[in-house]
Amino acid sequence: MNAPLRRVAVAVFVLFALLFVNLNYVQVVKGDDYRTSDLNERVRISSYERPRGLIMVEDQAIAESVETDGRYKYQRKYPQGELYSHVTGYQSMIYGNSDLEAAENEDLSGESDKLFVRRITDMITGKKSKGANVILTLDKEVQAATADALEGEKGSAIALDPKTGEILSLVSNPAYDPNPFAAHTDQPQKDAWKKLNGDSVNKPLLNRALRQTYPPGSTFKVVMASALTEEGYTADTQVDAPNQYTAPQTTKYIENFHGEQCGNGVQVTLEFALQESCNTVFAKLGVEKLKAEKIKAKAKEFGFGDADLQVPLDVVASQTGDMPDDPAVAQSSIGQRDVRMTPLQGAMIAAAVANNGKLMTPYLVKKVEAADYTTLSTTRQRELSAPLNDSNAAEVQKMMRAVVENGTGQRAQIDGADVGGKTGTAEDGDERQDHAWFIGYAIVDGQPVAAVAVVLENAGTSSSSSAAIAGTIMKSIIEQRANR
Repeated sequence: MNAPLRRVAVAVFVLFALLFVNLNYVQVVKGDDYRTSDLNERVRISSYERPRGLIMVEDQAIAESVETDGRYKYQRKYPQGELYSHVTGYQSMIYGNSDLEAAENEDLSGESDKLFVRRITDMITGKKSKGANVILTLDKEVQAATADALEGEKGSAIALDPKTGEILSLVSNPAYDPNPFAAHTDQPQKDAWKKLNGDSVNKPLLNRALRQTYPPGSTFKVVMASALTEEGYTADTQVDAPNQYTAPQTTKYIENFHGEQCGNGVQVTLEFALQESCNTVFAKLGVEKLKAEKIKAKAKEFGFGDADLQVPLDVVASQTGDMPDDPAVAQSSIGQRDVRMTPLQGAMIAAAVANNGKLMTPYLVKKVEAADYTTLSTTRQRELSAPLNDSNAAEVQKMMRAVVENGTGQRAQIDGADVGGKTGTAEDGDERQDHAWFIGYAIVDGQPVAAVAVVLENAGTSSSSSAAIAGTIMKSIIEQRANR
């Protein structure tokens, strides 16, 4: 064989080899991806052949499938769309699934291994298969109270059961109606997407409770107070309370809100410092007593930096930042600089304090049931960490109680309940108004019944007015649990 023929033969051989490799890659390596891709029309049609499982809050379906006469046999419906929009998310032929519709897709669609035997049985008997039902931890009355209290405000609120970690309510404002995304034609979905995704100011598709971090402002002082109890401080410990504090390595001083004096301007108790939210006290203690390592370690115990937390919705990790020098430590000690946390993280801090120092892992799905109501799986309550021991938790409770009884959080008082809280006003740049925070809890008959975090985006620079609004919202939420 001459050289030209050999070259042609080699080229043909290489092409056949590449074709063989590609065929195996497509069929073996990428086969499952192509078979299950949303772009596969057969997959799209088959996914609507069986009714998708319900998403339930107590006895109410907040997501269900209704039968149609069209090409796609079932259509998703959200009876209380906006109230639960950032819980259910949406199911869309074009844009895929979001929130619980995505996180619990295998169970809801009926493709989960939990339903394998039932699928085989249904195939043999000719019975139509159904997706599994997902039962949530939400309390419908608390959810409604949360939404009502937050109406007209831009921000979010979330409530937890401190003893179990169950999420009792989750509201993010502005909300949206997920029903247009469930349409079987493209235009309603595209119109909804354009309107909602194009709103860069309000960002209604953003789940602020879980996926937006904010500077926590003075609510971070609860973490600081917790760290100080490990250094032997109690609510009654006398601490320095200068009108201004200048950290080493800088000439810029930190002062209290609006330059106000903390107590007598010389010394106050740690309880009074938290009650009146004295910046200078916590900045000075952060630099001179705790330092960056202990602050970051305590924040981590409360959940900061946990990038793996899912409820099962994805949660953005809260962060303390690096704190490379004393000025950074001083600013971080009052919840500014690079400190960022989600509303969920704020509720976790309050929950741990209320639960005598034990932080339970937050979760949203109580159990998964087959269509015949047989339980397929149940979420186990799990302790995430223990940021405080019993005695230190009691000291921090005493300080947070003083905030509500005598300090900046008096709007959160509830008859018949032991309420502790912490207000916060956090700077959001030079040109935007401050965020308003409130985190707190209620204990009734010695048992913690709820922990709540409320954040109002760019609510204003008036500490008293923004804290009052946030505190009133927290009170409305907690009352639904405390007065039962």
